[in-house]
Amino acid sequence: MLNSYRPSIAGTRHSIVAGHYLAAHAGFEILESGGNAVDAGCASGIALAVVQSELVNFAGVAPIIFFEAATNKVVTISGLGNWPKRIEPSLFEDYYQGSIPENILRTVVPAAPDAWITALELYGTMTFAEVASSAIRFAKEGFVMYPLMSELIASHESSYRRWDANKNIYLPNDQPPKVGSLFVQKDLADTLQYIADEEQSSNGDRKAGLQAARNAFYRGDIASRIVQFHKENGGYLREDDLAEFRVGIEEPVTIDYLGTKVFTCGPWCQGPALLQVLRLLEHFDLRQMGHNSCRYIHTITEAIKLAFSDRHYYYGDPNFVDVPLKQLLSNNYNRLRQQLIRENEAWPDMPPGGDPTNGSEMCPDTPNSGVASGPANFGLDTSYTCVTDRWGNIFSATPSDVAHNSPVIPGTGLCPSSRGSQGWADSNHPSSVEPGKRPRLTPNPALAIRPGQYMIPFGTPGGDVQVQAMVQCLLNVISWGMDPQQAVESPRFASYSFPDSFEPHNKFPGRLVLESRIPSETTEQLKSLGHEVEAWPDWTPKAGAVCMIQIDQIHNYHLSGADPRRPAYALGW
Repeated sequence: MLNSYRPSIAGTRHSIVAGHYLAAHAGFEILESGGNAVDAGCASGIALAVVQSELVNFAGVAPIIFFEAATNKVVTISGLGNWPKRIEPSLFEDYYQGSIPENILRTVVPAAPDAWITALELYGTMTFAEVASSAIRFAKEGFVMYPLMSELIASHESSYRRWDANKNIYLPNDQPPKVGSLFVQKDLADTLQYIADEEQSSNGDRKAGLQAARNAFYRGDIASRIVQFHKENGGYLREDDLAEFRVGIEEPVTIDYLGTKVFTCGPWCQGPALLQVLRLLEHFDLRQMGHNSCRYIHTITEAIKLAFSDRHYYYGDPNFVDVPLKQLLSNNYNRLRQQLIRENEAWPDMPPGGDPTNGSEMCPDTPNSGVASGPANFGLDTSYTCVTDRWGNIFSATPSDVAHNSPVIPGTGLCPSSRGSQGWADSNHPSSVEPGKRPRLTPNPALAIRPGQYMIPFGTPGGDVQVQAMVQCLLNVISWGMDPQQAVESPRFASYSFPDSFEPHNKFPGRLVLESRIPSETTEQLKSLGHEVEAWPDWTPKAGAVCMIQIDQIHNYHLSGADPRRPAYALGW
């Protein structure tokens, strides 16, 4: 069994894991002061938008899964904005030759503020001002610059220089911030404080205050600044796009995997692909193969290719696209798809999509779109947080959006969601650009429950690696008996044999990347099966940063795991 470099943090009352240690601290303070999992999760998520603002934007996305102990129900909050009403799809197909450029045209309606406020309104106990207090302090007083953030800003230095507001924040003194320097974000602090002040001046109850906080962003001065900037710079966001926006409260998507119920958000994100990978694997004896053996890695990789092929051909905003989700996740369909996993041969490219409505394992007429070559998009974005509380509630959220590929609105510290980068300038694609439509999202928080034994919120940053890392870590716990810290530290692998979710949607047929801790003999065996194997350095942040909490219902304690590949940390008591 793997020896972990960090211990699993144990607690009996409450626990939190977040993608940065200060965000974990912010949420833990809320738990200690009597707040519940939602209060703490929102505090942590908003703090991530400060201490990881190159990866997470307060005006970005924030999909959420919540388990409410009082009702024994799982709900999701979509936390993803839509294309502006006035966007012109032909602009990308014709003028930009089928691409969505890095600028203001990528902007979709910011969803994260409404996601946090809605979660607090429906399931929390505290005010926006209370849960945002740490984030405001981190932005106003600054925090110590750490290696990963410094490296990422430096790697995108030329991008930050394209817009003065971005440059002024992320290139203080006209250069990337050095490790150990104090990083202050005054405009962002003022923006968060303005929302808190508007809430506190509402003179109503907590819910009236939260409505005032929402209005401060979507109808007040912030909205005015965003819209004015878009009008002056060729963007499409307008007052009604913001004023009318509300996140969706939706039922989760779920399957039973060998007695464990696994929950994700809907097909507006890639979450259901995680469920399909598990469906494809459930009739294989994974333990007999041996952990991270050639056969084990090969089988999981081929299942990922099949699920991601169906993701590519079917997933999109279900308000616009008829996604055959029930069929895609059915036992019968996946038993047929499973037959395409060949024990001694890898698919050299992404396999064709299946035809779930007609019960066919392969649909030969499906187009194999995406660029066949080009530079690898290993860009790092997104973070994650999960919380469990003393009342049995569970919170799981994956906030995101970067600040280097779209302009910051001057004077706000905000870069409204550039998640249009995950749309497709192809009218035939299910995630095509349309007014009011949501692009298909990679961030996908998850939850696993085996009644009477364990409950596990889990998630990670990592783009298309997210589902792959999450599957591996979940299997590490439920199939291999690892504790959460062992599970997230275990060496990982990832396929890139499908169109990347990010513009320009490059793909790399057959590419399989493994952390170097996986033995070289395993690498050679995988090559012999036809995989185009490349090596990751050990502990690379490109392999994700999985965070998870395992509530042990038999022994009544919580075990937390925080991935050391990024500055994630766990706290519990």
